[in-house]
Amino acid sequence: MSVNLIFLFIGLGLLIFGAELIIRGSVSFGKKLKVSLFAIGVVIVAGGTSLPELASSINAVVTNHADLAVGAVIGSNIANLILVMAATSFLIPISNINQNQINQAWINIVLALILIVMNYFILPFNFLFGILSVVLLIIIMWFQIKQGSLDVSEVEEKIDYSLLVSVIFIILGIILLIYGSDLFVNSAINIADQLNIPEAIIGVSLVAFGTSLPELVVGILSAIRRKVDFALGNVLGSNIYNVLGVLGASSFFGNFNIPSIIGTVDLLFMLFVTITILGFMFFLKRIGRTYGAIGLVLYIGYMYYVFN
Repeated sequence: MSVNLIFLFIGLGLLIFGAELIIRGSVSFGKKLKVSLFAIGVVIVAGGTSLPELASSINAVVTNHADLAVGAVIGSNIANLILVMAATSFLIPISNINQNQINQAWINIVLALILIVMNYFILPFNFLFGILSVVLLIIIMWFQIKQGSLDVSEVEEKIDYSLLVSVIFIILGIILLIYGSDLFVNSAINIADQLNIPEAIIGVSLVAFGTSLPELVVGILSAIRRKVDFALGNVLGSNIYNVLGVLGASSFFGNFNIPSIIGTVDLLFMLFVTITILGFMFFLKRIGRTYGAIGLVLYIGYMYYVFN
């Protein structure tokens, strides 16, 4: 299993590096074509950081391992809220809570309820879900960026490359995403087989933790730099993109359902932690070390439950 675990993180590394190449190439390419920084920013903020999750989820659906993809999205959303934000707020409390961030939390609650309803009535992720999700995602992201809840200033900071280098970066990034997702998904499947546990469990735990590592690193670095305000908005925005963007886009490649093994307790737990962070935001106007301690304990307890 140790070999597959190594391959899993090598695949994750290829996914992250490939996504970064695509982002750099796309931003430079867009500037060469005189595309507005706002339009480029929408793409970067909405999809750039979730490209690894998107590539691996599509790969999982295409290869008939959709349970892995659904588990990874649910597990990643949980990890973002009670691991990433807990670690971030434990280092530096987040006190500048604004209405846009509260709105994002409400959107997360609505999306969690939608998934719970889909699971209860055994509604599939299909082409129609994909279309509705992508349209809704575009609308939400447009409003969020217009209201300033997502930061697009990083676009201006990206280095400009020649047109040829930009295209090479995009092509190389796509290649790395394809091979990285193959390695990542196959390694996760092999680990599930070796441990004789359902793929959805590996998705909600190991795969979700792996895909949340970039957000965890960014959150900790934001705390060190004392720029944690946007960390909260970006985590909540990432969770929205996971449901609407990752599952929505994956729905174009096949029909699948929420696995029964994670369809009740895990979805309710995701709803619970989302309501919890909203409670801190709405009533206390602060996410501090108390939430950090509670979040880390909850995540450890959740992992214990998952594997037992």
